[in-house]
Amino acid sequence: MTTSSIFAPHLFQGTHVLITGGGTGIGFGCALELGALGARVTLVSRRDEVLRKAAEQLCSKGIEAAWHVLNIRDNAAVEEVMKRIIDEHGVPDHLINNAGGQFSSPAQDITANGFRAVMDLNVQGTWQMSRCFAKAHREAGKPGWIINIVFPHVDAMENFAHAAAARAAVVNLTRSLALEWGADKLLVNAVGPGPVMTKALEHYEEAESGASMIDKMPVPRFGTPQDVAWLVTFLLSPAANWITGSYYPIDGGAQLVGRRWSS
Repeated sequence: MTTSSIFAPHLFQGTHVLITGGGTGIGFGCALELGALGARVTLVSRRDEVLRKAAEQLCSKGIEAAWHVLNIRDNAAVEEVMKRIIDEHGVPDHLINNAGGQFSSPAQDITANGFRAVMDLNVQGTWQMSRCFAKAHREAGKPGWIINIVFPHVDAMENFAHAAAARAAVVNLTRSLALEWGADKLLVNAVGPGPVMTKALEHYEEAESGASMIDKMPVPRFGTPQDVAWLVTFLLSPAANWITGSYYPIDGGAQLVGRRWSS
């Protein structure tokens, strides 16, 4: 069994973590870290092949992993898959809403369908997963933890007007749910990763020019999925049991030196 280099062994033994977009990047990094600490991991995303490969990798490291294909924008599918997960593995203790996405475009060039697609994936999908998770916890009468993955800054962002709007909405949703669901023993927080070196980063035209700005950051390097996973792990651990409705950027200080990828 792989073990964590930071946290106490078996910290999450006997727990169950559900991760959307868990087959790659930050989601998979969280699965590795929490699984190394004893958690049982369930991954969901839209791509069967990616999920299968990720689950096999986790299992090869001694981590108990399951997976289900799911489009989080489809509310009926969310409810159906959540029921299947609960029937097969029990109510997850932790939900990491990592699935999301956007594309780079000047605001004027974003179509109505393009804007709606980004909002549906990042906001509606996060809401549907959170609502279904919370309902299961109320019925089971057990505490739960939700982490929403957003941006490191949630104000103006050039060429990402749709994504900036969506991610800011998720931060406000995080705070609102924390306020309303605290009585149900549900803790809800958000984490905002900055420039993390994943395959998804290669899809943006700004990535090449942005790479030249890394050396201007207070911590002059790209982040890694493990960097983010360590923060997520802390927020899901007993050490964070008095933290809810909070938003934590993790970006090596990138937001301190400006928000533009290119200048």
